[in-house]
Amino acid sequence: MVQPRLHSDEGIDDLPGAAIPQRDWVAAWATVAANSFGGPAGQIAVMHDEIVERRRWVGEQRFLHALNYCMLLPGPEAQQLATYLGWLLRGRRGGLFAGALFILPGFVSIMALSILFARYGEQTWVAGMFFGISAAVIAIVAHAVQRIGRRVIRNPIMFAVAAASFVAIFFYRVPFPAIVATAALIGFVGGRRRPDIFNLITGHATDDVDDAEDVLLTDDADAVGRASWPRAIRTAAIGLGLWFGPVLALALTLGGDSVFVDVARFFSTAAVLTFGGAYSVLAFISQESVTTYGWLEPGEMISGLGMAETTPGPLIQVVQFVGFMGPYRDPGGLSALEAGVAGAVVATWVTFVPSFLWIFLGAPFIEQLRGRAELTSALSTVTAAVVGVVLNLAIWFGLFTLFDVVTEENRLGAVLYRPDLGSLDLAASLIAIGAAIAVFGRNVKTLRVVIVAALVGIAYEFLTN
Repeated sequence: MVQPRLHSDEGIDDLPGAAIPQRDWVAAWATVAANSFGGPAGQIAVMHDEIVERRRWVGEQRFLHALNYCMLLPGPEAQQLATYLGWLLRGRRGGLFAGALFILPGFVSIMALSILFARYGEQTWVAGMFFGISAAVIAIVAHAVQRIGRRVIRNPIMFAVAAASFVAIFFYRVPFPAIVATAALIGFVGGRRRPDIFNLITGHATDDVDDAEDVLLTDDADAVGRASWPRAIRTAAIGLGLWFGPVLALALTLGGDSVFVDVARFFSTAAVLTFGGAYSVLAFISQESVTTYGWLEPGEMISGLGMAETTPGPLIQVVQFVGFMGPYRDPGGLSALEAGVAGAVVATWVTFVPSFLWIFLGAPFIEQLRGRAELTSALSTVTAAVVGVVLNLAIWFGLFTLFDVVTEENRLGAVLYRPDLGSLDLAASLIAIGAAIAVFGRNVKTLRVVIVAALVGIAYEFLTN
């Protein structure tokens, strides 16, 4: 066994991952990327099986410590975990390789589906496919409410946070960033006074886990050097330059009112708000892209979410679909297809560059961050607020998918949605009910539910047209 030492991450020769043949390195991360379906839980399970159990590259404790850190970050935790493990083994290059490859299959798949949706969405089989997917996603999002809620809704305080969050965003359209900031502040302060109420997300216990002797990188090994402020400042400068440099270049070249600048600014904001999983920020993305920017129709966002549910990679990759559709419909001097592809690339870039930055900047300080009760209390309360936000998302999707006519009324400062009961789409309702029975009652995997719903939708369109 290769014994890890304290290393710099400037070269690969003295890193633990130097002992791994290049063919095995590529094969392992390609396997993780190709099988990353089913949301973060399934993706992390695949990564654990390949990197910890099968390859024996990272010990159990080291894996869990890394996962606990990624749970505290905004962004897709499974993609960040891949970046973190790649960094542990082969430094920055290893982290970039593992994290980027994790994104690649989903990026290619959603690009193809976005083009299909935009250019051929009127064809019977394409319309039927997205019709079925959209109806099924209502049940999938509702299931996410239950799944997230089980983690933190364990006392009346957390229930009140979730309820207040729902009322604020659904009826009063309080901006999602304000909800996150308020919940984080409540959790941080509350965690200092009553940790028994607020400190509910404790991550994964590592005290009773023993690393096997044949593991390449165990918990007691310093793999990539110690944290230092000069190094952190350099990393932050490079990361922020890569993140905001293209945004500034777009603004200077195309002007501040360009749709590409809007895409870059909007998804840069969304990238720092994904605490509690992708579903949390999807409510923000959905409502802003429809009501503020006019990039999508209400029912179209749920089709994009269906794309992300059925392709490998992080669920937050749905931003690519939104980034495609906005410029596709406002291409400026480009063709619609060229503008859509460019917008998708911009949205993906500003969404995932921060994820790499959080790892390369924060991972060296992981031992200092681990175990801070205030941080986990803030995360617990934000996650409780996310339950209310995702419930809002499920109802919002349901209204605009199941009813052809939905009107808005303003009463005492609150927005009320009033569906026309006569416009209920019976076929969509039956598909949604069937999907709900599958995910709630039978625990059928999301991918299978969505595929079956798509086939049912195609059959329905052919029979009725």
